[in-house]
Order: sequence, then structure tokens, then C-alpha cells
Amino acid sequence: MNKIVRYRDLIEKALSGIILDRKPDRLYQPISYTLKLGGKRLRPILTLMACELFGGNINEAINPALGLEIFHNFTLLHDDIMDEAPLRRGHVTVWQKWDPNVAILSGDTMFALAYKYVSLVKSKNLPEILDTLTQTAIEVCEGQQYDMDFEIRDDVMISEYLEMIRLKTAVLLGASVKIGALIANANNSNTRLIYDFGVNAGIAFQLKDDWLDAFGNPEKFGKNIGGDIRANKKTYLYLKCLEKADNSDRQILVKLFHDKSKSAKKVDDVLKLYAKYCIRQETIDEMEYFFGKSLDLLEQINAPRNLKNEIIEFAEWLYKRDH
Repeated sequence: MNKIVRYRDLIEKALSGIILDRKPDRLYQPISYTLKLGGKRLRPILTLMACELFGGNINEAINPALGLEIFHNFTLLHDDIMDEAPLRRGHVTVWQKWDPNVAILSGDTMFALAYKYVSLVKSKNLPEILDTLTQTAIEVCEGQQYDMDFEIRDDVMISEYLEMIRLKTAVLLGASVKIGALIANANNSNTRLIYDFGVNAGIAFQLKDDWLDAFGNPEKFGKNIGGDIRANKKTYLYLKCLEKADNSDRQILVKLFHDKSKSAKKVDDVLKLYAKYCIRQETIDEMEYFFGKSLDLLEQINAPRNLKNEIIEFAEWLYKRDH
């Protein structure tokens, strides 16, 4: 993991070098605040790793990697407004610290900055790189809309949920490694394989996020446990419990997810049902399926063994994380 630490330090240093002391303050201060909240920086790290995997110069990938991190944080600003989330990474969310309108406008500015930094690359593949980001942005919005639609539907299927998280979360991880591969001029076959690796790893990553929301340690997770339950989000955990529950418990679960209450009792009642139907392990099994699929795809890539092993090590760390 020494290289991962080096890459993260490289990203943090580059992010700190982004000058945002422009006016108006209420537009740029929330952006600086957001970028300083930290995070795993996994998307830019994956961009650098993919670039190196295919023999590219990571210095040429720094700016696009920053753009992808800025884009990711832009989506979080808007997500937090829609979810009415009070905390992000253990800190007050932008819409709470300032107000929703400020958060929307600062997020819009981050979207523009993301394109600015991704385009700062000397590559014959720049058109495809920008097209990748554009298609990803569209799909992330599609995923977010599905996520909101599911809140008012009682007939959501597990397959629909998995497609939603593919769009909302996983395609950005796929884009991160694909853009790194394009900067390194990887061939079409390897570019497709690394993209699919990123998408499948991203689905496993989001399932782990859902799992942590119910079963994680709030001090390490940086969010209140049960946030998805309070928001009546139909995650994999909820849908799997609905599928396994008997008729009586199914009615109770549906009723709980129609309740607008955000009480601790509601969270506790849902978690008891999850325990009864072994949802903790069911979700782990699903995570393992997609994580295993991502590793199978990585194995098909024609690249140095030691560099593939480094990506595997990073993916395993993400999969086993507790926050």
C-alpha cells in the first residue's frame, strides 16, 4: 500500500494547489470546504493506477484525476441536498452550513471545474476522454433519478436496484480507470476490460456502503448509522429482506418504510428484521459476487503482474474497509 499512500499524497498536494480565493466568497468557500473534507480519493488514485498499469506517465494523468475527484464531490453536494443529509465525512454538509441554494450553485461550479481539469491532458484520446466523462455524467444523473423514483415505488426489484447503483456510483469508478487507460494509450480490449473491472468493483463498493450504513461503526463511517432507513431508501438490504420475509414481516417492513419518522426506534425495528432474515450475510454474499467478477476481469488484462497485484491490493482494501 506504500504506492497508494504516495498517490494519495500526490492528489492531496495537487488539490491543495487549486486556488479558489476568488469572489464571491459564498460560491467558492463551499468548494474549498468540500475538497478539504478528505475522503479516500479512490477515483483519482484509480486513474493514476490505471495509467501506470498500461505504461503511461502518471504526471500526465494528475489533472484529469483531479477533475474526476472534483466531479465526484460535486455529486455529493447535490446528493446531500436531496437526501437532507446532515453529515458528510463526519462534518456538517454544505447545504446545512450555508444553505441549499449555495450548495446547488457551488456544485454547478464544481461540475464546470471538473471538465476544465479533465481536459488538461496532452493526449490524442482527448475527445474520447471527454466523451467518457460526459456519458458518465449523464448516467450518474439517470442513477440519481432512479434512486429518487424508488422512494415512491413499492415494486422495486433487486435487479433494478443493482442497475441504479451501477449508474449512480459504479460507472464513475469505471470512467476513472478508463480515462487513466486512455491517457496511457491502452488498446481497445484492455480499455474495455479495465472499465468493466471498475464498474463491477464499484457495485461491490456501493453494496459495502449500504452494508456499512446499517451495520457499520458511525465514528469510523462518518455518517449516522441507519441513514438509509431514516430516508426510506430501498437499498439491497431492504429489498432482500422484503424478498425473504414472511407475509406478516413483509407488511411490517413496508409500513416502516412508508413512515416519515427518522426515529432511532424505526431504525432499530428495521435492523431487527434484517437480523431475523440474515441480511448482513446476504449482502456480503452479493458483494463477494461482484468483487470476484471484477478480479476475474482484471486477470484478463494484458499488463505486468506486479502492477495488477497493486490494483488488486487496493480493491481488496476497499472491499474490506470499515468506513
